[in-house]
Amino acid sequence: MFFFDWQWWNTVSNIALIINIILAVVMIVFEDKKASSIWAWLMVLFFIPVIGFFLYLLLGRSTGQQKWSDSDDLPSKNLIEKQKAQFNDDKLFTPGSVPERFNALIGMLMRNDDSVFSKNNSVRMFTAGEDKFEALFDDIDSAEHHIHMEYYIMRDDQLGRRLRDILTRKAEEGVKVRFLYDGIGSRKIGKKFFSELRKHGGETKSFSSVVSALMRFRLNFRNHRKLVVIDGAIGYTGGYNVGDEYLGRSSKFGFWRDTHLRMEGQSVHLLQERFISDWNKYGRDDSIPFEDQYFPPPGPGGDMPLQIVSSGPDSEGGEIMHGFIKAIQEAEDYIYIQSPYFVPSSGILASLRVAALSGIDVRIMIPNKPDHPFVYPTTFSFSAEMMKAGAKIHIYDNGFLHAKTMVIDDKISSVGTANVDIRSSELNFEMNTFIYSEDFAAEMKSTFEADMEQSKQLTRKMYESRSYYQKFKEHASRLLSPLL
Repeated sequence: MFFFDWQWWNTVSNIALIINIILAVVMIVFEDKKASSIWAWLMVLFFIPVIGFFLYLLLGRSTGQQKWSDSDDLPSKNLIEKQKAQFNDDKLFTPGSVPERFNALIGMLMRNDDSVFSKNNSVRMFTAGEDKFEALFDDIDSAEHHIHMEYYIMRDDQLGRRLRDILTRKAEEGVKVRFLYDGIGSRKIGKKFFSELRKHGGETKSFSSVVSALMRFRLNFRNHRKLVVIDGAIGYTGGYNVGDEYLGRSSKFGFWRDTHLRMEGQSVHLLQERFISDWNKYGRDDSIPFEDQYFPPPGPGGDMPLQIVSSGPDSEGGEIMHGFIKAIQEAEDYIYIQSPYFVPSSGILASLRVAALSGIDVRIMIPNKPDHPFVYPTTFSFSAEMMKAGAKIHIYDNGFLHAKTMVIDDKISSVGTANVDIRSSELNFEMNTFIYSEDFAAEMKSTFEADMEQSKQLTRKMYESRSYYQKFKEHASRLLSPLL
């Protein structure tokens, strides 16, 4: 019978394999990927042909570089152009006591991401979920005009329902509530989860649901940002999502160690611009105008200088990571980094290695409890490479470390959503705050040192005594690290 003509089936399968390889190679080359990524994808295509091609369609393609917002619409456009001119004329202010050598970092972020340098800010740092959410709920209770929220993960659990119910009550009071969530990160909430909120005038949007991501072959691009803007006057951003595990209620992870910021001052307007741009990307029928009602004059704030930097696959790529590299290159004394995933790009890895080999005190803190088992062996492998270069690796033992922070020389700090990995650099939509303050850096350093007391330091003996199975996992995952 026809179906048992093995020669025919062999011919068809060979043709399919040839077409698969030709199409995949053409797509990879024309999308101008990095060499490491090309080789990793070719390995996938070679070992799992046909299936590998469809995996590439879902996970490997670029979005293109169409910006999410027209910079001409942004209220900060005139200010950033003025600041760029000041920098080009060597008239850029040195922010407080920050050394002039860091002016180059400020200027680079201006050029690379149109990141406004704002001075009149007050910033409060949270390292425990209970404190962060209680402060957030208090601020929501005081809201009078609008509440804008953007989260990667929203859970249908005790914390998620509490937040939803508070937002629903505020919507009933006449406050305009808008909630943007990632459709993949928040895929477990049902369609009816926000029904009461919408019934009372609240609006919700999903960034790329699982179905739409599959249909458009864009499964790998996620909105990893977390931000809140209340009445255009109070803002939040950092590492916490919305779910019970972020309050330490997970039996798997225990205490959840993260870092989040509460802001007042001009920086809140920059968060507002980011939210409105992201919101307007998904549908113009209910788009938000860049109007004064969303940008009230900042009240009396502090004097903390900072920049808010966004990156994502819709841009030239790597704006936040470029900031990391430049800051690392300017370090003279120490570099302290916390990241749940340490899969650095070649640029960051080289910069950190050079710093460590130059005698700078480089310390990297990673979790002891992985939440992504395939990524953790890669994190461990890169951490060990840094240890061999002279860096100190601290493995956090008091629960799960999810903080994404960097502090350098008692001068500069970074807190945000971006991990030190390729996914945050090239695939996710991220946002970090670069803060130029000795006082804040001192608080960050003190927090890091307190976390060191809850950690164990990786030693060569510990690394060399790992099992053959662990070594195999590290080597295998390291080969595929450009895809993680």
